[in-house]
Amino acid sequence: MTTALLIMDVQNLIVSRIEQSDQLLANLQQSIAAARKAKIPVIYVSVKFREGFPEVSDDNKTFSTLKSTPAFASPEATAIHPAVQPQPKDVCITKRRVSAFTGSDLEVVLRAGNIRHLVLTGIATSGVVLSTLREAADKDFKITVLEDCCADSDKEVHDVLLKKVFPRQATVINFSEWIGTLHP
Repeated sequence: MTTALLIMDVQNLIVSRIEQSDQLLANLQQSIAAARKAKIPVIYVSVKFREGFPEVSDDNKTFSTLKSTPAFASPEATAIHPAVQPQPKDVCITKRRVSAFTGSDLEVVLRAGNIRHLVLTGIATSGVVLSTLREAADKDFKITVLEDCCADSDKEVHDVLLKKVFPRQATVINFSEWIGTLHP
């Protein structure tokens, strides 16, 4: 079974809103390095919109407020954080909704690569990680969540998801445990 590591919404503006982001980024760096060493594809998923946000309905509670957030429209704000920059052979996916699948070509890339096991990381645990996990489970992917490579502005929600919700559909482990399972 082919595995891929997904780095989701680790973008400058989003990282800036997370406490203790230095530790998160260090964990992600180690996970990415281990995946590359084990020849596991690293796939970056970012949320971005066109100028003027034509993809965002005023009825979309999550994204409609972004229309009035000029900072989110800047390429620097939506760029992947420099601490975890993609390499030329990495795949970069742009999505238009919370889930990494919705409004993107992620599933096409996964199917083309015969990838059946997704290792999820990202910001926010209650956003992209939750939505992607649920959709991936519905699509019959095997799922692992690296608990210390996910972050959320609400610590209580983060903990409940990792301890109570995610284990119903995924293996939840820390990044060093996952690295220990890799065989280059």
